[in-house]
Amino acid sequence: MAKRSNSRASTRKSPAVNPDVRLFRLPGIPEIRGGDDLCEQITSAARKARMHYENGDVLVVAQKIVSKAEGAVVNLETIEPSPQARAIAERQKKDPRLVEVILTESRRLVRTDPVLIAETRHGYVCANAGVDHSNVPGDDIVTLLPRDPDQSAKNLAAALRKRTGKRVAVIISDTFGRPWRLGLTNVAIGASGVPVLHDLRGTRDRDGKPLTATILAVADELAAAAGLLMDKSEGFPVILIRGYPYKPSAEPATSIIRPAAEDLFR
Repeated sequence: MAKRSNSRASTRKSPAVNPDVRLFRLPGIPEIRGGDDLCEQITSAARKARMHYENGDVLVVAQKIVSKAEGAVVNLETIEPSPQARAIAERQKKDPRLVEVILTESRRLVRTDPVLIAETRHGYVCANAGVDHSNVPGDDIVTLLPRDPDQSAKNLAAALRKRTGKRVAVIISDTFGRPWRLGLTNVAIGASGVPVLHDLRGTRDRDGKPLTATILAVADELAAAAGLLMDKSEGFPVILIRGYPYKPSAEPATSIIRPAAEDLFR
């Protein structure tokens, strides 16, 4: 990873390796609708499954249910596409109403051919600005990314602590593609309570060589691990990670976005 001029990572000391990190699916999460109390749904599901929370647990929550609960949902029947949306849609054979929503959710378009890649208002670069048809009832309904995923994670973590009495960190994850690599992986778009970046610069490897550029994307790694258990067709949008050693952190997931001045491909 290229050296960052001003790291916002939360710690420099490498955490001890813990062989007992475990991941659990949280069963019984119902279809989430606008206005639902996500904390209540999560704690109720855990109670019914006879699962308990411990201090230091990390909950990885799929973006889709956060968006649904917060009402970040659009009915395409209400959308009137612009000329720009119609032109892009014609080239890509997409619904122009969908393209209009993508444009609205975008800070800038990175690419419009052969796929639509956009930078979201949050600063994330992804396909379709995170606008998604999947796992949403109805042909004309799409979800958007939460307005402020870090705040959403913070609110959920605070509610969980109040309800359970335990310090539970929260990561909100979404599935992103990656340049130069096939396949999708979960990444963190919101975080509360857990370090997002882990800066190893200034430490040494096993052979005593100094590390000068290594910064680990801890929140992304936790999100990706949880993604292995988030079967999209079976409905497991919440994964509990237990045993991962970390120091509580207020670092937001937006810290992981590479600043424009350091972006070698902009």
